[in-house]
Amino acid sequence: MTSSSTSAVASSRPAKKPRKSAFSGRKVDRAFYWMAVPAALIFAVFLYVPFIRGVAYSFTNSQGFGDYKWIGLKNYGALFKDNRVGHAYVFTFLLAVIITLLINVIAMFLAVALNSRIAFKNGFRAIYFIPYTLGVLVIGYVFKYIFMAPLPAIGKALGIGWLSQSLLTSESYSWVPIVFLSVWQGVAYSVLIYLAGLQTIDDEIYEAASLDGVNAWQNFWKITFPLIGPFFTINLVLSFKNAFNTFDQVVALTDGGPDSKTETVTYLIWKGGLTGGEYAYQTANAVLFFIVLAIIAFIQLRISNAQEKV
Repeated sequence: MTSSSTSAVASSRPAKKPRKSAFSGRKVDRAFYWMAVPAALIFAVFLYVPFIRGVAYSFTNSQGFGDYKWIGLKNYGALFKDNRVGHAYVFTFLLAVIITLLINVIAMFLAVALNSRIAFKNGFRAIYFIPYTLGVLVIGYVFKYIFMAPLPAIGKALGIGWLSQSLLTSESYSWVPIVFLSVWQGVAYSVLIYLAGLQTIDDEIYEAASLDGVNAWQNFWKITFPLIGPFFTINLVLSFKNAFNTFDQVVALTDGGPDSKTETVTYLIWKGGLTGGEYAYQTANAVLFFIVLAIIAFIQLRISNAQEKV
């Protein structure tokens, strides 16, 4: 066949239509809408509607019942002048920083130890995870008894002055039991995340490093920590968020005392809003706390995205 006939046959063939994307012109089954729309409506009714109503109440003098009047921004102005509210925010922030640092340091140490070749490794993992499965309030009352009776007795026997009295009644050390309980329960979940990160590291990297004479500290700081960086960021975000919302530990251990020294923001909102006759005032505090959490979450998200790009 000549070239001219070949070109004629080719020209007579119908031109190929451009391939459509797998999602272009795709019809979505109505069943998906029947499943998604009711869930979205229920979510909006139980989350967004109460949130919007709460924001509206923050501009009133409502006590949670009866008549109320619109007072504008007076509640928000009073918040910035209230020393008790200011102390709660400072205490909550410092508490969250201490808890976050301790949880991540201890959890990383335990994860590296559990990831090594040790006997009864799975058993140790289960033991360390047990505190996470216990109710905070229930175990909190157990720790309250420990800090009230056995621990001061041990302090007196050893001649340790600051430990000879209950830490829960000390204005200087009442925050210690809250941190202890929060760290004791929070470490377990962080250990699991770090273990998941350690499982992604190839053993050949460590074998090559051992041939170069790398010691244990260099092994961790130069190889392990950089490779589990994303997991470290996730743990920081989660542990800080949980620590910033510390509530059950305060209720079980100190009830905000002594002299309101251990009141966190969430505890103050609950105590003053539901039992103290400050419904609208503490609702304004809750809105302010929401804004603070949103700013912190935005900053953490920006830092996380920057590290992922690196």
